[in-house]
Amino acid sequence: MRRAAGKGGTNSHASSGGPSGLSGASGLSASLKLRDCGVRPDARRRGRLVRGAEFDAVYRNGRRRSSRQFTVFFASNGLGESRFGMSVGRALGGAVVRNRIRRRVREILRLDRGEIPSGWDIIVHPRESVAGAEFAPLREELIALLRNSIPVSAVSQSGEQGSGGQTPKPGPAS
Repeated sequence: MRRAAGKGGTNSHASSGGPSGLSGASGLSASLKLRDCGVRPDARRRGRLVRGAEFDAVYRNGRRRSSRQFTVFFASNGLGESRFGMSVGRALGGAVVRNRIRRRVREILRLDRGEIPSGWDIIVHPRESVAGAEFAPLREELIALLRNSIPVSAVSQSGEQGSGGQTPKPGPAS
């Protein structure tokens, strides 16, 4: 029985809650956990670029700017918020190094979200030196690159004009 199941054969325990039924139950409990805590599965992706097509659109239609430790690609997305993606290639190091780079860049973007113009899809390509650099200068460099490279979009300009506090002056009464 074990041998047949290992080679793609059917397992009669699957419906009766046997050994392979356990894996189905754990998958079910994982989806129930997300539902029970009120988190939609796609809610974790808000503000992030995750699909290959989204990355391709930015690379194809966007612009690129570079600094000493970062290259950013950006394209207007027509939304009221900016979405971020990151590409950390294997050439930058092993998994531990790449994950450290990702964590550092994510933290910079989280801390300074308000400093970054909205209405853009932004992809960050860090260089290998990001893993060992001091955090404060790294943060300043990335935010300065984003602030100086990415123009304020039409979406955020129209939103700011509506809430800019300028009210029309009353004209002469007729």
